[in-house]
Amino acid sequence: MLQQRTLKSLTSAIGVGLHSGQRVELTLRPAAPDTGIVFRRVDLPEPVDIPISAMAVTDTRMASTISTGSAKVHTVEHLMSACAGLGIDNLYVDISAEEVPILDGSASSFVFLLQSAGIELQRAPKRFMRIVQPVEVREGEGANVKWARLDPYHGYKLSFEIDFDHPAVDSTGQRVEFDMGEGSYSRDIARARTFGFTKDVEMMRANGLALGGGLDNAIVMDDYKVLNADGLRYDDEFVKHKILDAMGDLYLVGKPLLAAYSAFRSGHAMNNKLLRALLAQPDAYEIVTFEDEKRAPRGFAQLARAW
Repeated sequence: MLQQRTLKSLTSAIGVGLHSGQRVELTLRPAAPDTGIVFRRVDLPEPVDIPISAMAVTDTRMASTISTGSAKVHTVEHLMSACAGLGIDNLYVDISAEEVPILDGSASSFVFLLQSAGIELQRAPKRFMRIVQPVEVREGEGANVKWARLDPYHGYKLSFEIDFDHPAVDSTGQRVEFDMGEGSYSRDIARARTFGFTKDVEMMRANGLALGGGLDNAIVMDDYKVLNADGLRYDDEFVKHKILDAMGDLYLVGKPLLAAYSAFRSGHAMNNKLLRALLAQPDAYEIVTFEDEKRAPRGFAQLARAW
């Protein structure tokens, strides 16, 4: 049986929120089978649990925000991406403020945290959402078009194309494909950092955003070049970060997908719109388990290797 996964022990980190600039403590704790991933605001007078779901996403400007009532957690996508990449099914995320810490701007710190706690197999079957009919969402026309889609696939692969008219981005790959059955998430995707432009950062700060952002947790570009002294971690780091984000956004559906995801100029809003379109078409997916691990797609049965 392909089993669900949680952590062996708890692990913690302290950082700042990318947009809020607030100091935040994060503690990742094991959870029982079929719990799912639950964010818990422990700083509130009465702690509030916010289980992940596509419908819990209430804001997609600059990041993915989930909420229950007035309790919110912003910028969940990088931690969710690490959980997707390592196949974590059940987890409590205790958080002391309303934004997940940005750490180094990628998912690699979260991968390190999860792997340092150890990953434990549980006595319950891992449940997948298998796509059986294509689902697509589109916006705009001509030069403004953007879209995202899910197609049936025995495994999980993602292809993404960006379209930035900027010298630093033009000189790198604007399209990438990653297949969980062939690549290594922690090696190939997890280290890709979020990125922004100095002119946008100034505007965001004027609006109370990106208060915790800087060269130590983002790729920053002026009109011509990357300003980070150490350059890029991958030749195609920009589009790989979009894959990283998409994996986190899509994992908010609550189960790993068996699908081929493809997108052009998509983002947090479009990814959530795609999940909502999927859930609105119950005949487009089925929930499956694998009693025989050998029948599972490559890349899901093995525990992810440490670094």
